[in-house]
Formats: sequence, C-alpha cells, structure tokens
Amino acid sequence: MNNMNIRFLGKIGLFSCLCMPGILMPAYSQDQDVLNLSLIEAQQHAIEYNWQVKNARLDVEGADKRIWESVATGLPQIDATMDYTNFMGADIIFRFDESLPPTTIPFKPTSNMVFSVNQLIFSGNYIVGLQAAKIYKLLTERNYEKSEIDIKEQVTTSYYLVLVSERTLGIIQQNLTNMRKTYENTKAMARVGIAENTDADQLEVSVTMLENAVRSAERQIELYYNMLRFQLGLDINSNIRLKETLDETLEKVIIRAVLDEPFNIENNIDFRIISTQVDLNDKQLDLEFMNYLPYINSFYNYQEKILKPNFDMQPKNMIGFTMNVPIFSSGMRRARVAQARINLEKVENTKSLVEEQLLLQEKQFRFNLRNSLERYESQKKNVEVARRVLNSFTLKFQQGIVTSLDLTVANDNYLQAENNLITATMELLRADLDLEILLNIL
Repeated sequence: MNNMNIRFLGKIGLFSCLCMPGILMPAYSQDQDVLNLSLIEAQQHAIEYNWQVKNARLDVEGADKRIWESVATGLPQIDATMDYTNFMGADIIFRFDESLPPTTIPFKPTSNMVFSVNQLIFSGNYIVGLQAAKIYKLLTERNYEKSEIDIKEQVTTSYYLVLVSERTLGIIQQNLTNMRKTYENTKAMARVGIAENTDADQLEVSVTMLENAVRSAERQIELYYNMLRFQLGLDINSNIRLKETLDETLEKVIIRAVLDEPFNIENNIDFRIISTQVDLNDKQLDLEFMNYLPYINSFYNYQEKILKPNFDMQPKNMIGFTMNVPIFSSGMRRARVAQARINLEKVENTKSLVEEQLLLQEKQFRFNLRNSLERYESQKKNVEVARRVLNSFTLKFQQGIVTSLDLTVANDNYLQAENNLITATMELLRADLDLEILLNIL
C-alpha cells in the first residue's frame, strides 16, 4: 500500500540524515529565483558551499602551513632581546686586609641588547619530520577527497529521494483522481437506486485514505528538499527545482553499465587513505629511531652594553656549537620505538582488513546491482498487469458486474504493485550508487 511506501522512503531519508557528517548550516541566502539543478550541478554546488567540505579544504591549507613550520625549524632563527636591571642601591663590600678599611663598590644599573642567531646543523628528527609532514599533507588531501565523495553521495541520495517521492505523489494523485470520479458516479447512481449506498460508502473511505496519503507524500517531499538544501549549503527558504526526471535518471543507470567497470583497489579512496596512514606510521617509527642520534646546533650572539657595570669582562661577539648526544634513558627511547612499531603493525593489519572488505564489497555490490536490475524489470511488468486489472475492474464496476469491494481490492493491488516498483527503483539507484563509490567513478 501507499503508506508502506511512504514509511520506506522515510526510513531512507532518516538514514541519510544520520549519515551526514555534522549539521550543515546555510552558506548563503539564495534570492527568490528558482535554482535549477541537474544531479552533477547539485554535486558541484555542494562541494563548493558545503561547510563540511570547506573545513576539509582548510585542513589541506593547514597542512601546507605545517610543512613550512617543519622546514622553518631547520632555517636560521634570529632573535633580539633587551633587558634592564636595577639593584636598588645595593653595594658589594670587601677588604683585602684586616688593617685596611673595607672597600665598597655599588651595583650600577645595567642594560643589555642581545642579538642572536641559531642554526640547526644536524637533527635526525628534523629530516624525518619533514618527510612526515609531507605525508600528513597527502593524508589531508585524501581526506578532503573523501569528504567530496561523501557529500556527493549524500546529495545524490537526496536527489534520488526527491525524484522517487515526486513519482510516488504523482501516482497517488492520479489514483485519487480516478477514485474520486468513480465515487461521484457511484454516489449519483446510488441516489437513483441503480447502485448500493454501501458501494458509495466503501469508495468514499478509499478516497479519504488517498487524500491523506497525498498530504503525507507532499510533506515527505518537502522534508527531502530541506535535506537537499542543507547539503547544498542553501538557505532553508531557497527555491530549487531538479532538472532531471526519474525516468532519465533510471535510463542513465541502466545504459551506463557500471557492472562492466573493472575494480582497481588502488583507486578506492578508503584504501588510499589507509595506505597513507601506514606511510605516516612508518615515518613515526623512523622518528623514534632518530632520538638515538645526536643533535648539533650552532649559534652566534652579539651583545651591546647600554648601561655597563663597573667590571665588564664579557665580550660583545660569541660563536659556538652545541651537540647533544643521547647516552642513557633507562629504556625510555626503546619503549617509544616499540610503541611506534606496534602502532605500525596495527595500521598494517587494518589496511589488510580494509583490502579484504573492499574486495568482498565489490562482489556484493555487483550482486546487488544485478538483482536490483532484475527486480526492477519484474516490478515494472507487475505494475502493467495490475493497472490492466484495475482498469478492467473499474469498467466492470461501472457495468454492475463487480462490487465496490472487488474494485477496492483491485485498486489496493495496483497501489501495492506501484509501491513495490518504487521500492525496487530506490534499491536499484542505491545499488548503482554504492558500486560507483566503490569504483571511484561517482
């Protein structure tokens, strides 16, 4: 029945909402002109204006800055400091002989300006850190690509839901129109005694149920439009219209023949993300090994005395080197290396698990798409049969051959067939979308 169809679509819509990565707020206020969107245009609009995707883009920009931060630590670091010290009238008192009076020397205020330059000469952590920063940027780029795929999936699902819901509404409205016409004719016939009043009453119940179904379907469509507006980054009051029809969309799905597309696991975004994570953990292990190597740094200091003390033996220019050689850490470095090695092994196991899951998904998604295609074609035939039966029963009812109950049953069977077709349609679109995402051709 139609109510079952509405519940089915409602569950899919709720699932789509729950899968959204966060609540998206409007990106801008669209004027009152209608925004016409094809599916591809809707996807591109969401990529540009969706807040979640914007954050992913900012992560990539942040990774660029992180690389420069890593590079800058190995470049000259220049600092200038200035200080002033006042000893509050303190003196230093000393005597060279007991027979002599003490000598008093006051502490004069001092002020210094120091100019220093530091340059890293060797650090294993610096070398590996640069490599890790580049891998981290690659990881953010792939996460950004993942966010694009996710939002395209969400927009596509919402786009399909609107098309399917509008088709459902059209079917119910057409059925309501026919049922109203039959009801009015039966009511007129009942007034002159040609038909039974119970027949008219039975048809009136069917008309009322269909009217309720129309209102429910209209609210469902508005819900899906609102969900699409959020995903597109549009104002909630924006007017949008979908360019494509459900028939055009189905034709593309059937003709495109995604089943024939080969699967290269290296193109799958989930596999590429986990592979990059393996590389990043591998560099983390190298980073821990670098803690065993010495750290060498050079410096140059220039100090200018603005307020000099009485005794000043410090030179203005100094240059030197510092080398820190790790000797013994009570096993701390070894423990950190072991932890990094364990983390690397875990992420390698995760990579193997993801690979097996993707290969299994490929077989399952191809199987689902084949079954969905077959079920869709079968349900299309069932709808044609149910429609012919309904037309026949309508004609026979008008001739008084069958009762209103027979006509109601035939109408219910027709609506059930249409509901099954709608369900099969959505399953076909979902199966095609799943395989497209897996093959990275969305």
